Amino acid sequence: MEILSKLYILLLVVNIMFALSIIFLERRNIAATWSWLMVLVFFPIVGFFLYIFLGQNLRKRKIYRIKRQEVAMVSRQVEEQATQLTHAQLGCHDPSVYEYENLIYMHLTTNYSLLSSDNKVDIFTDGNDKFAQLLQDIEAAQDHIHMLYYIVRDDELGRRILNALTKKAREGVEVRFLYDDIGSSHLSRHFFDELRKAGGEAVPFFPSKIPYINPRINYRNHRKIVVIDGKVGYVGGFNVGNEYLGLDPYLGYWRDTHLRLSGGAVLNLQAPFFLDWNLATGEGVAYEERYFPKEVGEGKTAIQIVTSGPNSKWHHIRDGYVKMIHSAKESVLLQSPYFIPDDSLLNAMKIAALSGVDVKLMLPRKADHKFTRWASHSYVGELLESGIKCYFYEKGFLHAKTIVVDGKIASVGTANLDIRSFKLNFEINAFVYDTETACKLAHIFNEDLKECSEETLAEYIRRSRFARFKESIARLVSPIL
Repeated sequence: MEILSKLYILLLVVNIMFALSIIFLERRNIAATWSWLMVLVFFPIVGFFLYIFLGQNLRKRKIYRIKRQEVAMVSRQVEEQATQLTHAQLGCHDPSVYEYENLIYMHLTTNYSLLSSDNKVDIFTDGNDKFAQLLQDIEAAQDHIHMLYYIVRDDELGRRILNALTKKAREGVEVRFLYDDIGSSHLSRHFFDELRKAGGEAVPFFPSKIPYINPRINYRNHRKIVVIDGKVGYVGGFNVGNEYLGLDPYLGYWRDTHLRLSGGAVLNLQAPFFLDWNLATGEGVAYEERYFPKEVGEGKTAIQIVTSGPNSKWHHIRDGYVKMIHSAKESVLLQSPYFIPDDSLLNAMKIAALSGVDVKLMLPRKADHKFTRWASHSYVGELLESGIKCYFYEKGFLHAKTIVVDGKIASVGTANLDIRSFKLNFEINAFVYDTETACKLAHIFNEDLKECSEETLAEYIRRSRFARFKESIARLVSPIL
């Protein structure tokens, strides 16, 4: 009994030390700081272990290893493009691109996100269509297939993808598959055995070295990247599993948004894939021209591929959203399965609405994570008070992560409108500077409105006390959800 008492006192002392380190050493966001302090104070023992697993700060660590010559090469390209941008010499087909040169410059200089203007874009909103096209592209592959998904299921769709990749590996095509260890936690390590026997490779990102214990559980690779022969690429919200085909009996129809790209943007998807692959395997894949073919694409759409992660000094995708919203003159259309914004995004949306911009936010009515939905709904009241229109998708589950501004620019990718995506997850988005593509995405948004119910301020105020209580609790810890 005396030993347990001393152990408890020791844990309390360590708990206090952690609390002090959060306040004086970590320099975290104030909201996150208070959330962690509450956890440590009210749950001193449990909070201690939660902080060990969820409270690591990767920003201070250099996790990606990039060769000096590669950095020098990209730096030269960034400098050249920055000069071209200031002189309006980027060669973009849509003249409206130059209205957003400050946004392009920000991504270019802070994230090394090169702009390519030779892209063709296909938009997928249905999983059956997306995966049917992906399987066709896999079958047509001749040199290499690189895939990264947050979630992979051992189900019908997962097996179809695996069998297609295994077949290509037997034919001599290089196949590399990267999946997140937490997102795919229910996937057997033997799932990829046939692919490996055929000569392909499959590895988890940030895998647990000890069964059921992963100290990096809070940092997940939420990206979805496919690159085939350096010529065709995919980025967006769909993962690999039957639910993404609308086969989940509870969630029903799965409404998502994914892009198929051809052109220079594919090479800019290839680079982050290799960074993540090399980090996961510890083996540097050497630069080869066949991975980065120099052919000019046949499209006319300008795109920047932007990444963000917990190791970054800046929150690149969040900053891009905020900059886009501040540039809005007529409309802002937002879709996300979760809405837990930080102050910068929340204020940008409210200021835009108060300035007369038509701001519309679409969220799912059904929830795959109830706690997160409660936190999301807690923000709806202040949005409605500022004039933002809030819609809830009723047809099934809305998983799309899109923003369209003024029908001129848009972003589609993996980042949700929440703090986890902005600061904790490894994410990737395509920022599209093209009126035609932006108008297509705006049309899709307006078609989705037919499947939505609009929430009014009066309805929001009438919600039950129990609902308010759940939302209040969820919002208190929302910065660390």
